[in-house]
Amino acid sequence: MEEVTIRMATTSDAPKLLEIYAPYVRETAITFEYTVPTVQEFENRIAKILTRYPYLVAIKKEEIIGYAYVSSFKERAAYDWAVETTIYIKQNQRSSGTGKRLYLELEEIVKRQNIINMNACIAYPNPDSIAFHEHLGYKTVAHFTKCGYKLNRWYDMVWMEKILEEHPSKPKDFIPITKLKEGRKN
Repeated sequence: MEEVTIRMATTSDAPKLLEIYAPYVRETAITFEYTVPTVQEFENRIAKILTRYPYLVAIKKEEIIGYAYVSSFKERAAYDWAVETTIYIKQNQRSSGTGKRLYLELEEIVKRQNIINMNACIAYPNPDSIAFHEHLGYKTVAHFTKCGYKLNRWYDMVWMEKILEEHPSKPKDFIPITKLKEGRKN
């Protein structure tokens, strides 16, 4: 098995990440975005995420083959302990175990940020994504009917959730990724 390394993304990764993302925009309803963003837009998105959250890339043979990040579930402070997950894997690398590696690494980081709820928004039907998330311990918590229109048809949307630990009566403060100490323990 070829070695896959995972590291934090930088804005200079935007062109390669956009190459992975573009087919999903153009050919699928996995993202509800209609137009492929520009490299500058993608750089801005990466930079914004990295002010608070991890944005990871997976590399095999010096090539980026996938990426995953978390973002705000909602912008209000009361939601600091919940995030939305996003993952995209290069088409020819799907089902290689890369997605699982990225998600497990994300989990380790967000636990150190004191995040408790991880939420995934998935176009429905998407049995591969649903099975992937279920395999990692996510449960379907909501199903919305025909709320997205793309590629000349309506799509439902499901929300899946994974709770990383019990919810304390008073949570520890959220720690932005920029303030997180290096290493595994904080």
